[in-house]
Amino acid sequence: MTIGTNPTAAVVRTEARLFTREPGALFWILVFPVVLLTILGLIPAFREADPGLGGRRVIDLYVPIAVLLSMIVAGIQTMPAVLSTYRERGILRRLSVTPARPQALLLAQILIHAVAVAASIVLALLVGRAVFGVAFPEQPWGYALAVLLTLAAALSIGAAIAAVSASARIAQTVGTIVFFPMMFCAGVWLPVQTMPDLLQRVVGVTPFGAASEILDQAARGEWPSAGGMAVVALWAVALTVVAVRWFRWE
Repeated sequence: MTIGTNPTAAVVRTEARLFTREPGALFWILVFPVVLLTILGLIPAFREADPGLGGRRVIDLYVPIAVLLSMIVAGIQTMPAVLSTYRERGILRRLSVTPARPQALLLAQILIHAVAVAASIVLALLVGRAVFGVAFPEQPWGYALAVLLTLAAALSIGAAIAAVSASARIAQTVGTIVFFPMMFCAGVWLPVQTMPDLLQRVVGVTPFGAASEILDQAARGEWPSAGGMAVVALWAVALTVVAVRWFRWE
């Protein structure tokens, strides 16, 4: 790795180039959520107004879910595997004796995955609007805040998984175990808004269950609830503390 006058910037550029050479990661973060949204949108019943949803359609609920899915993939599946692989191969240890500290690589991974998620979000919103007539979020600032909080929680989950995993294989296993429950809580199989009340309350204390609610509120024109944002923020803070406490560079 060549280190220029700005070591951190050089690490970010290098990691960005490496990331673009990973078609699997690009597909699952950028393309898969939109593909799923499109497949579900092709179901006629999902495009019909539902009185039980206040006249909204099921496909309207799935745009925020596609947004969450990109974060889940990036935070839980992709980033932990990369960081654990770098540590296992001694890359972080070698960086510690260069002008680019290991923290620069962690920052680069966070930035790269955040950019990839942002691109996926824009794509999901555009496809939802252009193909299925899903309105853009009526409360854009609240939506943006909900996205930022949820992205912080998703990446903190990834950092915590990388912190407690001794190898890349363990990180992938733990990530897979966490991945499917988080998909359920986000509403991939059953939108949170259509769940029974008790189940809604249960998933509402999880980061992605709460995130699904506040994203939906912002999409409908409401400011995200303080309770929902607090749940997501608390998960982000708690998992960041875990990651900082247990993460090892070697």
